[in-house]
Amino acid sequence: MRDDVTKLISGDTPMPAIEHAPSRRRRFFGRGRTQHQPLTHCENCGTQLRGHWCAQCGQPAIDYRRSFRYVIADLLDEFLNWDSKFFATIVLLLARPWKLTNQFLAGHRVRYVHPLRLYLLASILFFFAVNYWAKAIPSALNRFSLEERVAIEAELKHKDVPPEVHARLEDALRRAASAEGEQAEQSRQATPTPKEPGTPFVGFSRAGNPSTPFEKWIETRAKEKIGEHGTKLQLFVKTLISNLPYMMLCCIPLFALVLKILYVRRKIFYIDHLIYALHIHSFAYLATILIILVTIGLNDVDAGAFAGWIIALLWIGFSAQVFVSIRRVYHQGWFVSIFKFLFGGLAYLIVLSVALAATFFVTLALP
Repeated sequence: MRDDVTKLISGDTPMPAIEHAPSRRRRFFGRGRTQHQPLTHCENCGTQLRGHWCAQCGQPAIDYRRSFRYVIADLLDEFLNWDSKFFATIVLLLARPWKLTNQFLAGHRVRYVHPLRLYLLASILFFFAVNYWAKAIPSALNRFSLEERVAIEAELKHKDVPPEVHARLEDALRRAASAEGEQAEQSRQATPTPKEPGTPFVGFSRAGNPSTPFEKWIETRAKEKIGEHGTKLQLFVKTLISNLPYMMLCCIPLFALVLKILYVRRKIFYIDHLIYALHIHSFAYLATILIILVTIGLNDVDAGAFAGWIIALLWIGFSAQVFVSIRRVYHQGWFVSIFKFLFGGLAYLIVLSVALAATFFVTLALP
């Protein structure tokens, strides 16, 4: 013991051995308590850290080899930050889409979701809703006609029904029967029936025979994809709808090109037009979903003139938001903004029509 004290005083004992001496405190299974030390150098490139991010490679200074509760805390922090950023972006996008574009172009970007990520999310929500509503419409119609018929037949059994109510119920019953007859006729026509020989499914000439190789190819592909009697038409339409998101993603740069041509004298970079195109399409997707939801809710409550006026005002407000965004982003007068809004809308409508036709032919050509 005296020799140890002498070595300590004389400095013979190494200091690191004293500083890093193991603690006598024990936890379960005999393992000592470990202290969490912050990272001082980047684990990727070894550069000394002067903040949360490495100045050399950009990797965050996060040590995942530590207690699980610290990892959970980091994940919750990242989620809450992303969540607040997401909701702030959505609220500003729906309320004032032009301000979101101006903020991004001015360099205030850390508080908002990236325009491309925002567009992809809005596109996924929009086309998912379109597919869901497209599948729900036929079943809803069938269910409505069946329930309507049962209710009407139950009401007609009562003898104390007034004559005017009785006439109205009979009229509703005839409408339900007519709807069922039309559906039965459509299902009967969808079944394969014998066809006259030599009559093609798609005719491009008066004689009924394709006159060019392109027309022959179209007729052959139409018979394969749609069916000679239209038996595969529903499957073809579903495939066409599933290709619409890719079509719209390709139309974004074309819309930015239309804006570049309209504002060529302003000498604005193309990337600025592209940012605005992503934002305004995201706004269009989300606003359309909200308007359709409001329309469904109003039709369930009241399908009269009041609901029609509310829906019309919503679509007018939608168009006004797009117009005001163009004026606020490009900072031009009312007359010039109105002209470019109408002319640019017409040009983009032509672009969408051409893109839709191209998507139709691509869907027809793909195996």
